[in-house]
Amino acid sequence: MNKYKWVKKLETDRLILRELKKEDMDFVYNHFSNEDVCKYLLDNEPLKKRGEALEIINYYKDFEAKDHSRWGIVLKESNILLGTCGFHRLDRKNNIIEIGYDLNKSYWGQGYMTEALKEIIYVAFTNMQLNRIQAYVYIENIASYKLLEKLKFIREGVIRDKHLFRGNYYDHYCYSLLAKDWK
Repeated sequence: MNKYKWVKKLETDRLILRELKKEDMDFVYNHFSNEDVCKYLLDNEPLKKRGEALEIINYYKDFEAKDHSRWGIVLKESNILLGTCGFHRLDRKNNIIEIGYDLNKSYWGQGYMTEALKEIIYVAFTNMQLNRIQAYVYIENIASYKLLEKLKFIREGVIRDKHLFRGNYYDHYCYSLLAKDWK
């Protein structure tokens, strides 16, 4: 039996978190080609071709069979996609996963990502029975690490030269949240 039970659709007071689908291609392309959204995503270049958006959608499709997931964050009242959040790099032996998230600039500072991440953290510690969620945040991405700290993640240190991007190396903070601390 697979104890890592992904949930394809989640709901909060204001949001629906759902699997990305082919119909989201324009959103995914516009979102991940936007310089504001990609400013601190130093592991990949912003998208240059629409086909790359479909590759992202397909990569996360049917995530219950994979070691990664990505939910589209949809505003209930308008059915507008605001961003994405999810997990990757599942370590099945040690019950660890890495969290990632991104949001359209128009929706920054309104609590949407806090709401979305609370829900997927719940899934990680209950449905998936994980012990540790970790995050790596570029040290200049203040809003991101403040969000993690608000969610009770602990800064463990600096990972020096974590990503090589456009010819430069970038340091990242390492954060974690343990199941015993979340409870």
